[in-house]
Amino acid sequence: MNINDSNSIIEFAKLLKGNTLREACGKEIEEHNYLGKGNFGQILEKFYFGYEPNSDSEPDFKEAGLELKSSPLKTLKNGEYRSKERLVLNIINYLEVHEQEFENSSFWKKNAHLLLVFYLHEKEVDLLDYVIKLVDDWNYPDEDLKIIKQDWEKINQKIKEGKAHELSEGDTFYLGACTKGSTALKSYRDQPFNTKKAKQRAYSLKQGYVNHIIANIASEEDAVYGKILNNQQELSAEVNIEKFVIERFIPFYGKSAKAIEEELLLKLNPKSKSYFASLTSAILGIELGKKIEEFEKADIQVKTIRLKENDLPKEDISFPTFKYTELLETDWEDSEFKNILESKFFFVFYQFQRTELVLRKVQFWNMPFSDIEEAKVVWARMVHTISEGEIVKEITDRGTRKTFFPKKSENRISHVRPHAQNADDTYDLPFNDKLTGLHAYTKHSFWLNASYVRDEIYLK
Repeated sequence: MNINDSNSIIEFAKLLKGNTLREACGKEIEEHNYLGKGNFGQILEKFYFGYEPNSDSEPDFKEAGLELKSSPLKTLKNGEYRSKERLVLNIINYLEVHEQEFENSSFWKKNAHLLLVFYLHEKEVDLLDYVIKLVDDWNYPDEDLKIIKQDWEKINQKIKEGKAHELSEGDTFYLGACTKGSTALKSYRDQPFNTKKAKQRAYSLKQGYVNHIIANIASEEDAVYGKILNNQQELSAEVNIEKFVIERFIPFYGKSAKAIEEELLLKLNPKSKSYFASLTSAILGIELGKKIEEFEKADIQVKTIRLKENDLPKEDISFPTFKYTELLETDWEDSEFKNILESKFFFVFYQFQRTELVLRKVQFWNMPFSDIEEAKVVWARMVHTISEGEIVKEITDRGTRKTFFPKKSENRISHVRPHAQNADDTYDLPFNDKLTGLHAYTKHSFWLNASYVRDEIYLK
């Protein structure tokens, strides 16, 4: 391997495909002594590529301008690979980055050209025996790079405004600012324009974008995706992807769903669950049946909201069910609930007008930092309730079980309630319920309150 030649390094890396670290590196690897979450990558660096793991600001292969990253995969039922997590890049240095432009930034210097090693993560398997499935380099396509640059600039602008402590992955599309390090005080850092310390964060490629990279390396069929943007469409400080998308919808404001359908020459089944998703795709110029590529890459959660005449959503917004055992095994920073709240959402609001649903507006949104902290109270309450084994508060004369779970009236933002086919659709409890002795309980999920959606999203 010639460390000065990117092609030589990439070809050497591709020899890993189909092997494990144990097979690729020989007996000396048994003495690795690398502990912690990133140890697969550290072992790969030291025992296969032959350099000491480091946190230098330069790329791992400086002369070749190539940065090495390894990341775990999971396998879908159809055999396709998907990313197990976001791809974490370099730490954000709040005290320096505000003086940089994108082209000379520490992020771009280090991550302009990536060498990616994807391995299959399997429970109960020693990391030395994880099978390496995909290896290749990655250069960002021009249309992606435009959005990544805007993402970087948005992160930088927040730092310049003294709001590094309010950074959220929902601020951006493809390039995120994820928390990095423990929740202890040692993981907090000074920021330049505010005395308040900010959590240490790193640039990261969002999980949806990593899936896009995986699909490209694996040469999976991309016919299931349609693009909002093409290479000729320019993004700028004045025209970002959010503004571009919203402008597609504005001509349809005030029109009924049926009228929009007819104007777009569609024939849809209004009773279908995919009816409003199909309308959204058609307005964006996406062929029906295809996924929106930019939304998939950005992990955007699309929510169609039906408003009553008083502007209150007809329903609260549900999130996926949580497993009671996993609530106790995961801290707040790594929790699925926090991950959802930090997502970027795209809301499409329709309002009942007599017998018709009329498109009122669309809006990109991510939850403000202060509201995430407020919603954290609901999560913490659930963790405490489950850990104490105090699930059922009482059973009424009619046999209805009332729980200690957080109610809608107790938090402005969120609550917990059932999200199951029936009472027998359950998840195991880590501790038996004290009142009933039950070792499993009906599936529940976190919900966003309808009043919060009205007051903080629709009416703002």
